[in-house]
Amino acid sequence: MKKEMMQSLQTFYFLLLTFATGVFYFCFYLVSLVFSLSMAFTLIGLPMITYVMRSTRTFARYERIQTKIYTDLSIDPYGEPAIKEGSLWQQAKEELTDRRNWTIIGWLMLKFPLGLLALLLAVLCYIAPVIFILVPLAVPYLDIYFAGIRVDTFVKSLFVMAGGVLLAYAGAKLGRSSALLVGRYIRQMFERLHT
Repeated sequence: MKKEMMQSLQTFYFLLLTFATGVFYFCFYLVSLVFSLSMAFTLIGLPMITYVMRSTRTFARYERIQTKIYTDLSIDPYGEPAIKEGSLWQQAKEELTDRRNWTIIGWLMLKFPLGLLALLLAVLCYIAPVIFILVPLAVPYLDIYFAGIRVDTFVKSLFVMAGGVLLAYAGAKLGRSSALLVGRYIRQMFERLHT
């Protein structure tokens, strides 16, 4: 029982982390790419482009490790290209023309809608059952409506609590499946990098 509770808690963390990283990647790449490309005509823009494009390697490595920790899916790392020396223009050109950088950016930015779905599933699978289970404690103090029916007696609150227990059981299975779906998404990203 304790193992299942820990696994459910770990899955809940992973779903919330998927949402947070999805929002971060979307905002980071949207803002940094637009800003650095618009500043490319100055000397400041070229190093920014280079470092923004190189950040894809770090974020991909982070996603691989995170997926391994939370879902136990093993993902083969991809061989990172060596950082080439040269002028700022040459380094920026190398990073901008590297297909793998753009592939990773696309996959990481698409993690945003996946993160929104993960947040919705985390709330439905893990937070809603706890709220339903705690309904009998709140009936004397709050006006609670469930599916349009007022829960004003202890018996009705026990039915809601029983529904919360069933939802917790089903939510744990659904949450684990959705975490594995996110893990497979990251694995698919790395398989695309190998081709």
